[in-house]
Amino acid sequence: MGYHDVSFPENSVFLVTGGAGFIGSNLCEALLRMGYTVRCLDDLSTGKQENVDLFLDNPRYTFIRGDVKDPDVCFSACEGVDYVLHQAAWGSVPRSIEMPLFYCANNITGTLNMLEAARRSGVKKFVYASSSSVYGDEPVLPKTEGREGNLLSPYALTKRCDEEWAKQYTMHYGLDTYGLRYFNVFGPRQNPDGAYAAVIPRFIRQLLSGERPTINGDGKQSRDFTYIENVIEANLKACAAPREAAGQAYNIAYGGREYLIDIYYGLTKSLGVTTEPLFGPDRPGDIKHSNANIEKARRMLGYDPEWSFARGIEAAIDWYREHLA
Repeated sequence: MGYHDVSFPENSVFLVTGGAGFIGSNLCEALLRMGYTVRCLDDLSTGKQENVDLFLDNPRYTFIRGDVKDPDVCFSACEGVDYVLHQAAWGSVPRSIEMPLFYCANNITGTLNMLEAARRSGVKKFVYASSSSVYGDEPVLPKTEGREGNLLSPYALTKRCDEEWAKQYTMHYGLDTYGLRYFNVFGPRQNPDGAYAAVIPRFIRQLLSGERPTINGDGKQSRDFTYIENVIEANLKACAAPREAAGQAYNIAYGGREYLIDIYYGLTKSLGVTTEPLFGPDRPGDIKHSNANIEKARRMLGYDPEWSFARGIEAAIDWYREHLA
């Protein structure tokens, strides 16, 4: 199980875009630990230098400060690269509603720039981050590939467009592309601060500092929260996947379903606090319930996640205790 049995030629070069972000920096760390050469491309607009400073002394690691909206940067970064793990994007459904033009430029044009650069550079595999938001208002659970609803935000639209562009690059140009529809990823280095912070790190930081967290809505919304180690596995399994699996998108989750209010009280119990939450309005564009069918990824990519929510949340709490103290 996991990704520790996945291997590539020892001289393989990986490019991680958005490599200074939460998911990207964890991917960089895993690849370096496995002995591969890693290039990290990030403009530090949402990623943090401190996330990758720990790799600077590694001779197999290179940091490139650059923007995926610049085609020349993408072409330069892709030279001599075997595998691209494209994580560079701006997240947050509510922020995308406020900034539609920027999201189009960054998440769609930026991905297209990377696809073209990868094609011209002869990259073997192009693995990119999609999102469970592409399911929109489709009410049936679990969410299954091929059964998508109306998109509810510009962010969701950008991810759906990325999937369609990637499919074109597989169809017309022979570039093996694999879309990973992440479901609510959490874990070490996820940013707990700011108006658009993800809910788990934000709750943990607020509870540790004695603040009273706000839950958007009634807390009865459910999510398939997915620990970062499962996402690392999915990216590496996609890099090792057969060509027949290319040109498609895959749900990447654990396959569970957690309610926000239950997570909140689970965190208070684990942290030894009794703080009651505040309740705010629902966030625009949010999906009420999300739970993934992961059988396609299991069958086509060999994805077999081993980190349950319960195991992952304890690991995340331990990390935040140490780093937010």
